[in-house]
Amino acid sequence: MYHQAAEGSTTGTAGDAGSDARTIARIWRITLDRITADTPPAGELLRILAWYSPEAIPRTMLNGLSEMEGWQENAAPPLLQAALGKLAAYNMITLTPGTVTVHRLVQAVARTPDTHGPVEDRDPHRHPEAITTARHTASRLLNQTRPADVVDPGGWPRWRQLLPHIDALATHTPPSTDDTWLSLLLDRAASFLQNQGLLNRAIRYFDRSLATHHRLHGGDHSDTLISRNNLAYAYRAAGDLGRAIPLYEQTLTDSERVLGPDHPSTLTSRNNLAYAYETAGDLGRAIPLLEQTLTERERVLGPDHPDTLSFRNNLAYAYQMAGDLGRAIPLLEQTLTERERVLGPDHPDTLSSRNNLAGAYRAAGDLGRAIPLYEQTLTDCERVLGPDHPDTLSFRNNLAGAYWAAGDLGRAIPLLEQTLTDSERVLGPDHPTTGIVRSNLQAVTEP
Repeated sequence: MYHQAAEGSTTGTAGDAGSDARTIARIWRITLDRITADTPPAGELLRILAWYSPEAIPRTMLNGLSEMEGWQENAAPPLLQAALGKLAAYNMITLTPGTVTVHRLVQAVARTPDTHGPVEDRDPHRHPEAITTARHTASRLLNQTRPADVVDPGGWPRWRQLLPHIDALATHTPPSTDDTWLSLLLDRAASFLQNQGLLNRAIRYFDRSLATHHRLHGGDHSDTLISRNNLAYAYRAAGDLGRAIPLYEQTLTDSERVLGPDHPSTLTSRNNLAYAYETAGDLGRAIPLLEQTLTERERVLGPDHPDTLSFRNNLAYAYQMAGDLGRAIPLLEQTLTERERVLGPDHPDTLSSRNNLAGAYRAAGDLGRAIPLYEQTLTDCERVLGPDHPDTLSFRNNLAGAYWAAGDLGRAIPLLEQTLTDSERVLGPDHPTTGIVRSNLQAVTEP
């Protein structure tokens, strides 16, 4: 949908990095003069590598250079491989079959413009415009390499591989110079981090991406509206409704004015605001808004669209929250059937529907249907998403609650203890899910 420790600067001289950096800068210039004499792209490649984490830079990520101007692989050997080989031969980088490593001080010099002294004496390999171009290219390469879907577990290993390099790029780039590529990258990385339960890091990236969209495009641009919605969603996930709801309300008002009432983004904004009202316990505003949104979504996108199914699930949950199980359970059963048909049985949204239906059965006192459904959902979630995924932790907590409701403390307490330990480790002691599990464990173990 990640981090940024301190905002770096690209101004100053190599001396800012200390005496070691000044020494490396001198060696670096002499060496680059020799390298670029017969392999000119090597200098540009080193400036690009300077923006990433120094270790385990995926070589496959650099393949995107072949699609960029000046890097077309129309020579033998290809320009990229020739540049990598030349840099490695001069010990500027270290290569493995799959990765590139660059010394931190070499990186610091490579991304620091040489702006002091007479122009004719400045390092030609550290021209400010060349360094800026390298930073933009580094952003584009990460965007081209990242998975498109933050929900698909198949892309998670790649996300985890790229995150250190996204973090390094964000740390070394002053936010006031962020471009569209970096803003998009941070937004998508934030969505992944949020999906993994790393909400503080996600919020920082969402907030930074929104500021960039607003600066580059203005408050009414569609990208700005989407970015504002994403930040609000992260605040809501973190339990900060005091900041989430006003952002959602502003986004909905602007979307209706700019995009129109039937635009898919407007419908999504309306749904998200209703869900925030629901989370805040304001069902009097949530349910009518959800009913309106579902009707419009079915008309605009059709009854089987994944977003329509999500809206139907949200309305059913609101009915359940209001105690109207007579409307909630049939709607949840319908949504689960349609998600299994449209999305497949292992899709995260299908797993969520199964969990929600089990919760409705439990609320109706039907533990005979709730517990087997909870158990099936947890087993599938551990297989598909992994044992440490935030949804897995939530589903495990829910199953323990069902055991508790059935009077089976012998299974409820160990499951809650395991879930609390894992939640504190994965999500942190202050995460809302951790707090819920801790409270449930205390309630179950009270005399």
